[in-house]
Amino acid sequence: MPVSRQPAPARRPAHRRSRAGALTAAVAALTALLAPAPATAAPTTDERAPGYDQARCGNRSGRVLLSLDDWSYDDPERAVRVGEYLRGKGIRAAFFLIGQYAAQQPRIAEDLRKQGHWVGNHSYSHPHLPRLSESRARQEIHDGVHSSLLRPPYGDFGPREERLAAGLGQRICTWTVDTLDWQTSGGVFRSPEALRASVREAPASAKTGGVILGHLFTRFPDALPGIVADLRDQGYRFCRNTGPTTPAIADPLPC
Repeated sequence: MPVSRQPAPARRPAHRRSRAGALTAAVAALTALLAPAPATAAPTTDERAPGYDQARCGNRSGRVLLSLDDWSYDDPERAVRVGEYLRGKGIRAAFFLIGQYAAQQPRIAEDLRKQGHWVGNHSYSHPHLPRLSESRARQEIHDGVHSSLLRPPYGDFGPREERLAAGLGQRICTWTVDTLDWQTSGGVFRSPEALRASVREAPASAKTGGVILGHLFTRFPDALPGIVADLRDQGYRFCRNTGPTTPAIADPLPC
């Protein structure tokens, strides 16, 4: 810390000048000790790595990530057909599969990864995790599909589920655009046209670097060609399919 220059003291006898010099040196030393250290210990806000965004699943690319949940109960191969269609368009999607079904037909997850898609954990049996005891919730996460990403069923989670997932090496991944494709009217799922409109009309802020949610058992797969065409017409790009993936999914997402 700089010290302002003081007026020269009046001339004193030698012994007094000696005492005054010692006192001045002591004050200067004390001042140096009490001066605040340069603020180098903590990084500034601009130097810190950006935080993980659960709704965007770590997608910082500006590209759109399509995601499909659950299982196609009547036609498990539908997931693979959807994956093949998207690969043909150069698009990588994320499939969050229910563990108990994926375990019965492990080839589904294997084929999706070979096609270049991410496969995430959607728990073992699709319960509301916060309603379970801690040990049961941990078991549901542990026994699900092996992956770095966990999408809690119903998007229902809290700090406890975040902690449990992190302890198992998994990050929470939700969405920014919900197509509500699971809703029915008269026992019929929402039409592909309605789903297409819900994505087309979603705010730009939710689509840029965003995550679109649909399900394998609804009409969402039927709506995908229109959704892909609409988003490309609006100037959006998709996560790029660059070849086979593994259960280890990086953060940020390599879109």
